[in-house]
Amino acid sequence: MSTTGFDLIVNRSDLTQTQVVETAFSGTLAEGTCLLRIDRFALTANNITYAVAPDAMGYWNFFLSEQDGFGRVPVWGYAEVIASAHPQVIKGTRVYGYLPMSTHLLIQPGQVNAFSMMDVTPHRQEMSAIYNQYSFTSHDPAYAPDREGLISLFRPLFTTSFLLDDWHRRENCFGASTLALSSASSKTALGMAFLMARNKPEGLTIVGLTSPGNVSFTQNLGCYDSVLTYADLETLPQTKTAFVDMAGDAELLRRLHAHFDDNLTSSCRVGLTHWQSTSNFVDGLKAGPKPAFFFAPTYAQERIKDWGPQDFQKRVGEASAAFYQDAAKWVQISETSGPDAVTASYLEMLTGRIDPAKGHILSMHT
Repeated sequence: MSTTGFDLIVNRSDLTQTQVVETAFSGTLAEGTCLLRIDRFALTANNITYAVAPDAMGYWNFFLSEQDGFGRVPVWGYAEVIASAHPQVIKGTRVYGYLPMSTHLLIQPGQVNAFSMMDVTPHRQEMSAIYNQYSFTSHDPAYAPDREGLISLFRPLFTTSFLLDDWHRRENCFGASTLALSSASSKTALGMAFLMARNKPEGLTIVGLTSPGNVSFTQNLGCYDSVLTYADLETLPQTKTAFVDMAGDAELLRRLHAHFDDNLTSSCRVGLTHWQSTSNFVDGLKAGPKPAFFFAPTYAQERIKDWGPQDFQKRVGEASAAFYQDAAKWVQISETSGPDAVTASYLEMLTGRIDPAKGHILSMHT
């Protein structure tokens, strides 16, 4: 077997510096391994969060690069087993899971069952198991070939949305009468706002904060009671407020804490889409609670213990189905392929120039 392909690698200390490097898989696969051909993956602001998150969270450790100082940014999408030296994994099996921006990925399957397999490659085992699971499309009730783009875009993000919604309901929105979300047009924020609005707690007002160019789009979706620009933050009424920070903009966070002061009941960090403004993140926060980072895999494991794996999947699946149906009305899926197209899309996402109404599905294959 001989296969050549490409990886998009990124300078970990300067995310604007990228390279496309050639890869090669030749000879016989080691026993117990499989080679995946990565067919398509989604690129969202969530992937930028992976790139700028602290090293302790381990996102750079899933897909290693041989070039010093560079790494591969993780994405979610679909792949096919094109060669297998594992007795339980059949060539031609199609999977959904955590992937690099590459044409191929070599994995070491373990814990194989009818529904999924885990990658038990040693260097991946210190990170959360949720990122090492590959689901078989043949046993995925939500799967359809024409839904691959939609699922790639929303499944990992919407699971975080579902968990955020559940956590805030569980905590009675921390006693707040206003729930404010930054980066309100981001897919994770929209998912949470959709769920919260669908069965809104009595007396709760859902407010979205976004850039001027995204106000109309975000307001028209009907998930928020009101949508404001970041410049208008100080016009919000002084009510008890829970804040969900999808942006990670340090200056915005300081302004919000100063504005609400003791009325801020919760400050939750989720995303870092405004990655250029994350330095000295909590400097100057003289009011309100200390921002706490919400790590979805940890909370997911807690709820899986509470509900059991099957009930957890059922709850997420039912909520996902409702959101997918709604999202299909407003998202425009754009598919492009080739290393140059993937690089260009990544740099556009990095600088925040991506239209929130568009969903970008990419492939490194030409």
